[in-house]
Amino acid sequence: MKKLSLILFTLLIVASCTKEHSKNYLSLSGKLENNKDSIITIAGAKGIIKKISVDSTGVFSDTLKVEKSDIYTFMTSASKRAPIYLKNGFDINLTGDADKFMDSFKFTGEGSSNSNFIIAQILKSKNIGNPQLILNLDKEAFDKKVTEIKNEYDSLLTSYKNIDSSLASIANQQTDRLVSYLQTTYKNNLKMGKGKPSPVFENYIDIKGGKKSLDSFKGKYVYIDVWATWCGPCIQQIPFLQNLEKEYHNKNIEFVSISTDESTRSGGSWEAAEKKWRAFVKAKQMSGVQLWAGQDYSFQQAYQINAIPRFILIDPKGNIVEANAPRPSDPGLKTLFTSLGL
Repeated sequence: MKKLSLILFTLLIVASCTKEHSKNYLSLSGKLENNKDSIITIAGAKGIIKKISVDSTGVFSDTLKVEKSDIYTFMTSASKRAPIYLKNGFDINLTGDADKFMDSFKFTGEGSSNSNFIIAQILKSKNIGNPQLILNLDKEAFDKKVTEIKNEYDSLLTSYKNIDSSLASIANQQTDRLVSYLQTTYKNNLKMGKGKPSPVFENYIDIKGGKKSLDSFKGKYVYIDVWATWCGPCIQQIPFLQNLEKEYHNKNIEFVSISTDESTRSGGSWEAAEKKWRAFVKAKQMSGVQLWAGQDYSFQQAYQINAIPRFILIDPKGNIVEANAPRPSDPGLKTLFTSLGL
């Protein structure tokens, strides 16, 4: 499941829009401590807008023009990026540490409060917690937590002055969407409650040959990892999953990874998608049961999986133990296994 910070960043980038400022350019300057990059890139939805040179001390200064006031991406490399709210007429100065990046950013100058607010909102989302854990709460605790989340975001917005009205509107809409997402997902998860029969998958391609169905594992607990080769968070979990597979090798549990690689991310070819999956599994020396869902989305749809990785735990009778099980990296997973006698 996606982290709240990722959901938040994505919603802000997609939704932001307002009117032009009368001045037809903006100024952007600043200093990044511990910087090793010589170029800062500003990008928008249509691609790169400006590349700004950075001197050996981390100092940069330039002007640029944007088509509209919007949330853009400030980056020094592919892995180091942060949102920045730009509008013609702004005069923004940024200070921070290149190693800590967004966590250390401080904006000053005309228009700076908008970017400071966005950064603060994203950082706050990291402190709220894993949405998976929120979704596992009982109804009373869940409702209380969702109310707390909304109040925290609302309070954060009111604490920042001189925010563009359009950005404030977007922030409110984004908070409403987040609350709606949590409430809808929680409601749907109730339909997949503990002890209820799990939806099944049938005839998924097994990398070792033949095909497997959920019924192939009856009599054992089944820990399912729904993933894809293009998914960064999925890949991060692989080493933890491999360690679990070794530790529980002689236990009554099967570790089943279901790849959702599909044609649209493989040049429009399902054959290419399967080859990509096979090559990745081989290159990473992935253990456990490795399956490919191919064009069958029924299992994903039944569990309403709209973000990966997603982990599911099923009991030996084919009933749901956890529709949103802890990730392999979460110590809580071993605690859960222990409670089941594994």
